[in-house]
Amino acid sequence: MENSGGIQASLAGRYATALFGLARDEKQIDAVIRSLEKIEAAMNESADFRTLATSPLIDRTDAGKAIRALVPTLGIDAITAKFLGVLAHNGRLSELKAVIKAVRTLAANARGETTAEVTSAYPLNDDQVARLKTNLKTRLGRDVTIEAKVEPQLLGGLIVRLGSRMIDASIRTKLNNLALAMKG
Repeated sequence: MENSGGIQASLAGRYATALFGLARDEKQIDAVIRSLEKIEAAMNESADFRTLATSPLIDRTDAGKAIRALVPTLGIDAITAKFLGVLAHNGRLSELKAVIKAVRTLAANARGETTAEVTSAYPLNDDQVARLKTNLKTRLGRDVTIEAKVEPQLLGGLIVRLGSRMIDASIRTKLNNLALAMKG
């Protein structure tokens, strides 16, 4: 197993590396990524599913039963379904969000892409995302996948994270810097 930027060091990273390796061996990376996107959407949309994935009060057996019942509803592939069962059995469903993120990073690396975490005050439209991808590709010399988040506290602008590098062009940071400069 490869170590892509320290991913394998964490518990979620080890699970992600195992899932990605299996998906790669079975030539099912795209199917697994699509399934993980469906799972992430379900976690974001359903408080019950989020509770199932994060609550330490739900025991492993019950979590496994609930996951088996949800698999047909979510329409996920067999590899991801088995993987969810393993997470539930091992009491590690709480790692699911981190695993999804790590698998995305591994898949992007395998495609020769870099993943940029972009945080904005407002949702970016398709044109803005396309321009940002083009600018980052020019700067980095490789394709970039955008993982967008919205944080209204930024007031405006963007924060772009590329691995350990961060570009902070948010209004909040500019105002904070101005306030510090004015204090003297």
